[in-house]
Amino acid sequence: MSTRSTRSADSTDGTRGTGGARSTRSAHAARKGPYECGLDAAVDVIGGKWKVLLLWALAQRPQRFGELRRELPKISEKVLAQQLRELEADGIVHREIFPQVPPKVEYSLTDFGTSLNEALAPLGAWGRAHMAHLEATYSQRHPAEA
Repeated sequence: MSTRSTRSADSTDGTRGTGGARSTRSAHAARKGPYECGLDAAVDVIGGKWKVLLLWALAQRPQRFGELRRELPKISEKVLAQQLRELEADGIVHREIFPQVPPKVEYSLTDFGTSLNEALAPLGAWGRAHMAHLEATYSQRHPAEA
């Protein structure tokens, strides 16, 4: 049997006490007015560089914190913990703690998260279809990063 935890910091999942880290979601808590459209609502949940990649990784199978770090090697531990907490708070990701020694924490998509991932599939298809062009023109579109 497993238990669900909503604690913001748990040393068993690699967060090492990052519970005090400021969240980028603080602005969302003070949102002024309703969403403008469905896309506004969806982007509020998946906004940022890492969330869609986390959704993709978790769609493959449930994973532990360290597995996600290896899957996305450029994400920092702090940001990974923060993004997972936000996705959990939005009902996209389920965090399961298994009562064993040593403790095991596993992340998986909820049904809500799976439906969001399915909605992103056409966007991924568009990206695959246009990837060569996007890579070839990246430096022209992003001169400051080139």
